[in-house]
Amino acid sequence: PALDEHLRSKDFFEAEKYPTITFNSTKVEAAGDKKLRVTGDLTVHGVTKPAVLDVTLNGAGPHPMTKRETVGFDATTTIKRADFGVGAYVPNVSDDIQIRITTEASVPKADGAPASKKK
Repeated sequence: PALDEHLRSKDFFEAEKYPTITFNSTKVEAAGDKKLRVTGDLTVHGVTKPAVLDVTLNGAGPHPMTKRETVGFDATTTIKRADFGVGAYVPNVSDDIQIRITTEASVPKADGAPASKKK
Protein backbone atom coordinates (compact mmCIF):
# COMPACT_ATOMS: atom_id res chain seq x y z
CA PRO A 1 0.00 0.00 0.00
CA ALA A 2 2.79 2.49 0.80
CA LEU A 3 4.47 1.90 -2.58
CA ASP A 4 1.13 2.28 -4.42
CA GLU A 5 0.52 5.56 -2.61
CA HIS A 6 4.02 6.81 -3.44
CA LEU A 7 3.52 5.93 -7.14
CA ARG A 8 0.29 7.97 -7.08
CA SER A 9 2.10 10.98 -5.56
CA LYS A 10 3.69 14.03 -7.24
CA ASP A 11 7.01 12.11 -7.32
CA PHE A 12 5.58 9.83 -9.98
CA PHE A 13 2.16 9.73 -11.67
CA GLU A 14 0.38 12.55 -9.78
CA ALA A 15 -2.79 10.46 -9.94
CA GLU A 16 -5.02 13.04 -8.29
CA LYS A 17 -4.24 15.58 -11.03
CA TYR A 18 -3.97 12.99 -13.87
CA PRO A 19 -6.37 10.19 -12.90
CA THR A 20 -6.48 8.44 -16.30
CA ILE A 21 -4.04 7.00 -18.81
CA THR A 22 -5.45 6.68 -22.33
CA PHE A 23 -4.48 5.03 -25.59
CA ASN A 24 -6.23 5.98 -28.84
CA SER A 25 -5.39 3.74 -31.77
CA THR A 26 -4.67 5.27 -35.17
CA LYS A 27 -3.50 2.23 -37.15
CA VAL A 28 -3.69 -1.57 -36.95
CA GLU A 29 -1.36 -3.82 -38.95
CA ALA A 30 -1.01 -7.59 -39.21
CA ALA A 31 2.25 -8.79 -37.64
CA GLY A 32 2.10 -12.57 -38.08
CA ASP A 33 -0.15 -15.42 -37.01
CA LYS A 34 -2.58 -14.02 -34.42
CA LYS A 35 -0.32 -10.97 -34.01
CA LEU A 36 -1.04 -7.28 -34.59
CA ARG A 37 0.84 -4.00 -34.22
CA VAL A 38 -1.46 -1.26 -33.02
CA THR A 39 -0.12 2.28 -33.36
CA GLY A 40 -1.70 5.13 -31.47
CA ASP A 41 -1.42 8.01 -29.06
CA LEU A 42 -0.66 7.24 -25.42
CA THR A 43 -1.42 9.91 -22.82
CA VAL A 44 0.25 9.60 -19.41
CA HIS A 45 0.63 12.40 -16.85
CA GLY A 46 -0.99 14.85 -19.27
CA VAL A 47 1.61 14.17 -22.00
CA THR A 48 0.66 12.49 -25.30
CA LYS A 49 3.25 10.53 -27.29
CA PRO A 50 3.03 7.95 -30.08
CA ALA A 51 3.19 4.32 -28.96
CA VAL A 52 2.99 0.90 -30.58
CA LEU A 53 1.29 -2.04 -28.88
CA ASP A 54 2.34 -5.58 -29.78
CA VAL A 55 -0.92 -7.52 -29.68
CA THR A 56 -1.59 -11.26 -29.49
CA LEU A 57 -5.09 -12.43 -30.35
CA ASN A 58 -6.08 -15.07 -27.79
CA GLY A 59 -9.36 -16.08 -29.37
CA ALA A 60 -12.44 -14.88 -31.20
CA GLY A 61 -15.94 -16.26 -31.52
CA PRO A 62 -19.22 -16.60 -29.62
CA HIS A 63 -18.78 -16.15 -25.88
CA PRO A 64 -19.80 -19.39 -24.13
CA MET A 65 -22.11 -17.60 -21.68
CA THR A 66 -23.49 -14.56 -23.55
CA LYS A 67 -23.35 -16.04 -27.09
CA ARG A 68 -22.19 -12.61 -28.35
CA GLU A 69 -19.21 -12.37 -30.68
CA THR A 70 -16.18 -11.78 -28.47
CA VAL A 71 -12.45 -11.28 -28.92
CA GLY A 72 -9.72 -11.65 -26.30
CA PHE A 73 -6.21 -10.30 -26.56
CA ASP A 74 -3.02 -9.37 -24.74
CA ALA A 75 -1.05 -6.23 -25.64
CA THR A 76 2.33 -4.97 -24.46
CA THR A 77 4.60 -2.01 -24.96
CA THR A 78 7.50 -0.43 -23.09
CA ILE A 79 7.75 3.30 -22.55
CA LYS A 80 10.28 5.65 -20.99
CA ARG A 81 8.47 7.27 -18.09
CA ALA A 82 10.68 10.37 -18.29
CA ASP A 83 9.23 10.99 -21.80
CA PHE A 84 5.90 11.58 -20.03
CA GLY A 85 7.25 13.83 -17.27
CA VAL A 86 7.44 11.02 -14.71
CA GLY A 87 11.22 10.88 -14.36
CA ALA A 88 11.76 10.98 -10.59
CA TYR A 89 14.75 8.98 -9.35
CA VAL A 90 16.02 8.01 -12.84
CA PRO A 91 18.44 6.21 -13.22
CA ASN A 92 18.22 4.76 -9.69
CA VAL A 93 14.66 3.67 -10.45
CA SER A 94 14.29 2.30 -13.97
CA ASP A 95 12.99 4.67 -16.63
CA ASP A 96 11.44 1.74 -18.51
CA ILE A 97 7.83 0.85 -17.77
CA GLN A 98 6.29 -2.19 -19.38
CA ILE A 99 2.57 -1.81 -20.03
CA ARG A 100 0.53 -5.02 -20.25
CA ILE A 101 -3.13 -5.08 -21.23
CA THR A 102 -5.27 -8.20 -21.10
CA THR A 103 -8.87 -7.76 -22.16
CA GLU A 104 -11.96 -9.26 -23.70
CA ALA A 105 -14.46 -7.29 -25.78
CA SER A 106 -17.90 -8.33 -26.98
CA VAL A 107 -20.26 -6.98 -29.61
CA PRO A 108 -22.91 -4.97 -27.78
CA LYS A 109 -26.50 -6.13 -27.77
CA ALA A 110 -28.35 -4.45 -30.64
CA ASP A 111 -31.80 -4.25 -29.06
CA GLY A 112 -31.09 -4.50 -25.33
CA ALA A 113 -32.41 -8.09 -25.23
CA PRO A 114 -30.15 -10.89 -24.01
CA ALA A 115 -28.18 -12.38 -26.91
CA SER A 116 -29.68 -15.83 -26.33
CA LYS A 117 -33.21 -14.51 -27.02
CA LYS A 118 -32.46 -12.77 -30.34
CA LYS A 119 -34.15 -14.21 -33.41
